[in-house]
Amino acid sequence: MLRLLLGFALALVLVGPVAEARTLDEILADGTVRVGVNPNLPPRALFNDQNEIDGFEPDVARAIAEKLGVELELIQVGSPDRIPFVAAGRVDFVMGAMSRKAGRALVIDYTVPLHSENYGIVTTEESGIEGLADLNSPDVTLVQVRGTTAIPFIRSQMPEANLLLLDNYTDRDRALAQGRADASFDGIDSMAFRLSVFPDRQWKIIPSPEWGVTYSGLGVQKGNYTLKDWLNVALYELHADGTIEELWEKWFLAPMATQVPFTPYF
Repeated sequence: MLRLLLGFALALVLVGPVAEARTLDEILADGTVRVGVNPNLPPRALFNDQNEIDGFEPDVARAIAEKLGVELELIQVGSPDRIPFVAAGRVDFVMGAMSRKAGRALVIDYTVPLHSENYGIVTTEESGIEGLADLNSPDVTLVQVRGTTAIPFIRSQMPEANLLLLDNYTDRDRALAQGRADASFDGIDSMAFRLSVFPDRQWKIIPSPEWGVTYSGLGVQKGNYTLKDWLNVALYELHADGTIEELWEKWFLAPMATQVPFTPYF
């Protein structure tokens, strides 16, 4: 935990001096809300053909800005500087697959969940694989990316499977499409989008909620309650009227694997 906090402190030094977060009233008075998104996490966010930041999270940010009645300014962030940017007041809130973690919550505040993050099996219809039990076989080759969190689970729970380790997700996807592996067990939310470049294969994506589901919210500067409380109400309304699910299916090409259990009492 100390190492985590020291890492955030070092990142804040690199980002610059900490500024007081803008309150809700200050954002309204300025007429612009600044939102951090990571365009390297398609389809959460990406650069479109016009070299503009687009995707699920920018669309949600636009819906939030519309509710606020202000202009939207998208600010590019990377995975390492997402939290430092919002902690230093350089953005009003940050997106970018912000999983709600206790360690992170020591440094920033979270809203209620925007979406779930799900693990499961990616395979093809022809494989005959239906669940986790089918993976623990010497006849099955699992392809994974080196260093990812699912590998220890696979080695402990599926020791009979053959394990093919590659360097990145693009190579993982290609190995599945070429039939060099039978399946992969990993995050599945973006898989329908990623695999759409291989339309000749009949893909099957099997959620495995028993392995665990996490939730991502919006990150705001610690103690900025006026903004966080308003965002909680806005997210509730965007869940309730179907906007978030509609945008999710637009970009992820499938329904959210685990629906967010929202309540008006946030």
